[in-house]
Amino acid sequence: MNPLVLAVVLFALVLGTTITLASSHWLIAWIGLELNTLAILPLMAQHPHPRAVEATTKYFLTQAAAAATLLFAATTNAWITGQWEIQQMVHPLPTTIITLALAMKVGLAPTHFWLPEVLQGLSLTTGLILSTWQKLAPFALLLQMPQHNPTLLVTMGILSTLVGGWGGLNQTQLRKVLAYSSIAHLGWMILVLQFSPSLTFLTLTLYIAMTFSAFTMFKMNASTNINSLTISWAKTPALAAITPLILLSLGGLPPLSGFMPKWLIIQELTKQGLALTATVAALSALLSLYFYLRLTYAAALTMPPNTPSGTPPWRLHTTQNTLPLALMTAITLMLLPLTPLIMALFVSCGL
Repeated sequence: MNPLVLAVVLFALVLGTTITLASSHWLIAWIGLELNTLAILPLMAQHPHPRAVEATTKYFLTQAAAAATLLFAATTNAWITGQWEIQQMVHPLPTTIITLALAMKVGLAPTHFWLPEVLQGLSLTTGLILSTWQKLAPFALLLQMPQHNPTLLVTMGILSTLVGGWGGLNQTQLRKVLAYSSIAHLGWMILVLQFSPSLTFLTLTLYIAMTFSAFTMFKMNASTNINSLTISWAKTPALAAITPLILLSLGGLPPLSGFMPKWLIIQELTKQGLALTATVAALSALLSLYFYLRLTYAAALTMPPNTPSGTPPWRLHTTQNTLPLALMTAITLMLLPLTPLIMALFVSCGL
């Protein structure tokens, strides 16, 4: 892609999210979401491959349907209450419709069917943008809404954690595994949204850091399926040693950072009298942990090739920038001891 075109597309992508984050009016927020969607389409279709074109088409149709539903709900709320402000979304009917529209935007179950197929057709870089940056604007709107349907949020949260864990069990493609991982993590976020928005924001932040580490690690290894992970030790020994830790942090295994949001969310759900919901969410995390352990086994415990052509690549200097991966990996692995400090910062900032 031409550097000038790439710069314009990335600027539009950032601008769309920024408009939505800064808006308090549903119409302006909708414009930001539309700009965001239209800006990522050229990035998705930049490789002339049938799978990329198919993924772009599926993403466009899904996002267009979600945006139309959102605009319909906002118009309905304005018709009923006379208000376009996001903070004035108080009527249960438009609130429920708009929650479902935003759930479709990010890929929450039961409106998740597009996410694995779309992510599978993209490059790892574009998939990273879709899995992280594209989640910010819809979640900003969910966090701003003053009222939610509690039953709907809990149902979508439990369903997402179960679908994310169950769907990833039989996958061999890493991008589909990360798509189901995204669905499961989104379920944890939506579970606690009505009780503690600060915990949702913390979980989203850590999810972005962990997903950035995973995508960057797969990109540096040029890995797109489980079999390609088995030879990563011969290509990048240091990265292959860190890979299992990143994957287990995504699975929420202590003492890694990924355990922090799950621990705090289960604690909060128990405080709210939802012990059964917390138990089901914790059991669904075991499903996700299983397929992360599959990837860990492939990356760390399989025998690398001993052929002369299989061992030298790690001796060559890489031309890729490793600083972002190093920073995000540190966040992914080492934040759990700082949990009290992080929660104190969130409280002091009024989040």
